[in-house]
Amino acid sequence: MKKRSLFLSMALVCGLAASSFAADNAKPVRMGRGVMTFDTVPGWGLSEDGKSQIGPTHGGVVVDKAGNIYTSADMGVFVFSPDGKLVRRFVGPEYTRLHDMKIRDEADGEFIYGARNANAEGIKFKADTGDIVLKLPFPEESGLKLKQFSPTAITVAPNGDIFLSDGYASNHIFKFDKAGKYLKHFGTKGNDLKEFNTAHGMVLDTRYEPNRLLICDRNHQPNGRLLHYSLDGEYIDEVITGLGMPTSAAVQGDYVSVPDLFGRVVILDKDNKIAAVLGDTPEPGKRANFNVPQDQWIEGIFNGTHGSYWDKEGNLYVQDWNVAGRLMKLVRVK
Repeated sequence: MKKRSLFLSMALVCGLAASSFAADNAKPVRMGRGVMTFDTVPGWGLSEDGKSQIGPTHGGVVVDKAGNIYTSADMGVFVFSPDGKLVRRFVGPEYTRLHDMKIRDEADGEFIYGARNANAEGIKFKADTGDIVLKLPFPEESGLKLKQFSPTAITVAPNGDIFLSDGYASNHIFKFDKAGKYLKHFGTKGNDLKEFNTAHGMVLDTRYEPNRLLICDRNHQPNGRLLHYSLDGEYIDEVITGLGMPTSAAVQGDYVSVPDLFGRVVILDKDNKIAAVLGDTPEPGKRANFNVPQDQWIEGIFNGTHGSYWDKEGNLYVQDWNVAGRLMKLVRVK
């Protein structure tokens, strides 16, 4: 597959009018293009007094079968209804600082898989009750002697095998079976073609048969990129380069949303061509900036997108890496 560069294409597909940069925060902002056109929902997920309810965000987003939206923040996991009402939360030391989440419908219910870099483990818990049923600490049986273990991403194969990326440390990706037994690891830290310079995000890419891993190599130089690996850990291809700092990926049908810490979401089609770029900030000082307070948020402008997920209607939920805790709903324009 021929790799594609984003660098020269970004301005052509942003689809956000210049007048939106100063848009009234009470008004929806339209962004994207073609079938990937969205309207923002001002105030979605905020409390009645207009404040964020989740605290600092540095995590992910998933949506369950009922349409409820789960987002992970420093303080725990918060669950919202589709209309933005907070319906439950999982707080406490077991749920803090989940850097990435995936959701999976299994025989005995829906489960969320999470990567915790703060506590150096992967976890699996029931989506409805929060009951933790599996923990994945560093696998000593791998024979590796690591100075640090700091997982950033997790995903699950169709057969239940679990992949956990040590993206903030060794950049090895560890493979476990569904019961948590260590199977193997692959990848290493570096900037060469088959190495990872921060394997920050990872998702099962169901756009292809057989399914494969889509991995966000966030700090690859000179530009961030996405890579394909087989479920056996074999390198397949460099999918796209020229990205800023891709943090994660979420697949729905033939499309994949890729949050970028530079403050935008890139949407790719099945050929990995750019379908749209959403929320691109015009202010360099606010790109990849955690410390943008809520009173400086601008509707339709992102500052450091970190997680995203689609609902069954094709709407998109996006989390910013943000000191106040920012989660946004983008409604797909039919």
